[in-house]
Amino acid sequence: MSNLMSNYSPLDVTFVSGNGCWLTDKSGKQYLDALSGVGVVNLGHCHPEITESIVKQAGTLLHTSNWYHIEHQEVLAERLCAVANMDNIFFANSGAEANEAAIKIARLFGQQKGIDEPAIITAYESFHGRTMATLSATGNSKVQDGFSPLVSEFIHVEFDDIEAISKHTSNTNVVAVMLEPIQGEAGVVIPEPEYLNKVKSLCEKNDWLLILDEVQTGMGRTGKMFAHQYNNLLPDLLTLAKGLGNGVPIGACLAKGKTAKLFTAGKHGSTFGGNPLVSKVALSVLDVMENDSVLANVDKMSQYIHTKLESELSNIPAVLSIRIKGLMIGIGLDDKLINTTKLMQKALDDQLLINIAGSTIRLLPPLIISSDEVDILINKIVQLINNSD
Repeated sequence: MSNLMSNYSPLDVTFVSGNGCWLTDKSGKQYLDALSGVGVVNLGHCHPEITESIVKQAGTLLHTSNWYHIEHQEVLAERLCAVANMDNIFFANSGAEANEAAIKIARLFGQQKGIDEPAIITAYESFHGRTMATLSATGNSKVQDGFSPLVSEFIHVEFDDIEAISKHTSNTNVVAVMLEPIQGEAGVVIPEPEYLNKVKSLCEKNDWLLILDEVQTGMGRTGKMFAHQYNNLLPDLLTLAKGLGNGVPIGACLAKGKTAKLFTAGKHGSTFGGNPLVSKVALSVLDVMENDSVLANVDKMSQYIHTKLESELSNIPAVLSIRIKGLMIGIGLDDKLINTTKLMQKALDDQLLINIAGSTIRLLPPLIISSDEVDILINKIVQLINNSD
């Protein structure tokens, strides 16, 4: 009997080792990880350069405090700002904490404008975290259930609907719009190509901040380092986590322009944020992504997967849609024809790790996946769908 709280319902398997796109359980069975620890282990399990970086830094220095300079943190901040074309960074331990920082900065921005109750527009079916502020920002009642009263001053609107945001231009309390470029937890919901540009334009006209939550879409997941680069725009605040540390806990809130100076001494902090270990590992992640043509592989494998899925699934009545951006993949299913609640277990039985988001099979394979591994993945997905009732 476990002493763990029951907020998770883990499937009956325990993994003891990993290598690249594969995990091994206690009995020696190998599983293809098409989830990457929910978009975290983007460079695969136990990547040799990342492992070496962890070992070396662990033997040198793990932690001091942000009361002192941390060399790796400062170098990481410089490199990330250069890659993202942002001005400065606050480091945290997770995506939720990065989003929490962004929310606090938006409120400071509003207070400086003389707005006593600054409000932030977010989208239905979004996911921004599970702290009280970020679950309040999240547009999903299941995540919020049982935690009332929620943090106030969040306005939820339909995703990919610019008119839904435009309706709030007369609300003088609005200070920001907070969005995921692609809604991951909702099942890989991809907006129309110009949606973010329209939102950015609306924000500029109304002196609102644009906050982009790239916790899942960032760090190469969509084929560019950051998903908003497809739109040739810059947010005022950008949040990252997941793939930034390839498994070690690190989050980041990047700021641009008028938002970059709002955090002053004592306004925010984190005991562990940006410590020497996680900062050094994140630097190694950037090194690997730059030196190993990771983004090129994402583009190549994305096209290959899209072609294969269209070929294999287009004639299956239960398959309603195939949604792909880089290596974010959603296969929309008709839950009247397939019992989607059983699919994660059935996939596990076939030694495949996937996720189910509503009636969608969600795949987030490592960015280093090969064409041979894609073939295995596609074959298993086709069998899973064909053999489900």
